[in-house]
Amino acid sequence: MLLKPGEENHEYWFMFSGIDKVLHLSIFAALGFCFIAAFPKIKFYYFIQIILLYAFLTEILQEDMGLGRSMETLDIVADTIGCLIGYYVYKLLIKRLF
Repeated sequence: MLLKPGEENHEYWFMFSGIDKVLHLSIFAALGFCFIAAFPKIKFYYFIQIILLYAFLTEILQEDMGLGRSMETLDIVADTIGCLIGYYVYKLLIKRLF
């Protein structure tokens, strides 16, 4: 989904300026949650390195594929915030449930 060509030509009722950042944040929140749920004993240092490496690689691929997507620093910021949200939501749920 992160590498899918952008469709800025089509305006839908739910589209707004910055929706791509919200999508990046949401996707990486889910990714961060699933990753830490799959590997709960991983150290935070390794978790953040792996997720950020993935974020950088997707941004580089967006630029290199030439499908109408571009590399943006704010996307990486949204990815980082999203993965941190996923991580801390998982930790909070584990604390409350167990």
